[in-house]
Amino acid sequence: MAPTAEDGEPSARQAAPAAPAAPAPPGRPPLSDAVAQGARMPRWLPRAMVLALALIAAFQLGSWAFHQLTGLLINILIAFFLALAIEPAVSRMAAGGMRRGLATFLVFLGLTVVTAGFVTLLGSMLAGQIIKMIEGFPDYLDSLINWINETFHTHLKRVDIQEGLLHSAWLRKYVQNSAAGVLDVSAQVLGGLFRLLTVALFSFYFAADGPRLRRALCSVLPPARQAEVLRAWEIAVDKTGGYLYSRGLMALVSGVAHYILLEAMGVPYAPVLGVWVGLVSQFIPTIGTYLAGALPMLIAFTVNPWYAVWVLVFVVIYQQFENYMLQPKLTAKTVDIHPAVAFGSVVAGTALLGAVGALIAIPAVATLQAFLGAYVKRYAVTDDPRVHGHRGRRGGPGVLTRVRRSWSARRPGGREQP
Repeated sequence: MAPTAEDGEPSARQAAPAAPAAPAPPGRPPLSDAVAQGARMPRWLPRAMVLALALIAAFQLGSWAFHQLTGLLINILIAFFLALAIEPAVSRMAAGGMRRGLATFLVFLGLTVVTAGFVTLLGSMLAGQIIKMIEGFPDYLDSLINWINETFHTHLKRVDIQEGLLHSAWLRKYVQNSAAGVLDVSAQVLGGLFRLLTVALFSFYFAADGPRLRRALCSVLPPARQAEVLRAWEIAVDKTGGYLYSRGLMALVSGVAHYILLEAMGVPYAPVLGVWVGLVSQFIPTIGTYLAGALPMLIAFTVNPWYAVWVLVFVVIYQQFENYMLQPKLTAKTVDIHPAVAFGSVVAGTALLGAVGALIAIPAVATLQAFLGAYVKRYAVTDDPRVHGHRGRRGGPGVLTRVRRSWSARRPGGREQP
């Protein structure tokens, strides 16, 4: 008889020994320690955050400094191109035994004398014309009033018009604004003079210390890079100097041509107007000729209205002569770039740097084109008619031929032509 619980013997469930608990795997920390380690920041994250903040601060500081120094950087760029333009003359004088600093000073002195003389003559011409227009304004006003009275049957008088103008509100407001803007104009004039002095100073140092500057630049480059830098510098000197010299020659031709026309018509200040047209038409690309012709047209109009028309006709004809005959011959060896590329470079330079970009765009693009031309591998062009603009026939006869053949086949008694 099997023992029971009543007999005091342990039951099978009580007699079975308890299974030992499975030991925890070695190396695995408790759950609380793992949570604590997961919440702790990695050691590299603070350093990465500090580095990122430092880079952002450095970028902001550099951006602020660049915007603050934009004017100075543009002045240095103008000075560099001006130094490249006078480099051939300075080097030629230095090769003759003259000190480079003295040669640079003489070149700048010549440019200053020519510029000052031109500005003085132009200013005297404009002052004389303004005085003449002011003195003749009553006569112009009387003729205009008489024309209005005869045409529209009115009874206007010059005295009434002058009284109305003198007591008008817009005239008083204009005088007040002009008086308030005198200080702004003075500040702009002083700023322009300071900028001109800065450009002249930097360009003088660039031209006088050109060899020293090249040695300093090459001293931080390996020999292979030094040769490339010196070659790029030489190309820039040739292209910039050639561009300015060719423009100067075309300005001389244009000025002489317009002077002869104005002198033949008896327009006052013909020599100064000729110089004005020559310089503005050549150193303001694309539209410079038409801007330059506006002043001679205005002064010719004061002599005879038909003279202004003749000046406009001459300006248009001379522009075509210059574009298709004179300019290709003078710039073929100096700045040989396509007219579309030149126009695009002027537009891009104007968008980036304004008037300064328009002036330096063409020599900069010519320099880049000449420098990259040595590294672009060119191949012989295949003798294909399509290269010369002749399109070959593909896919059978053309549309007109097929229409003509179908029409011939539909006519009674007609047959298709081969």
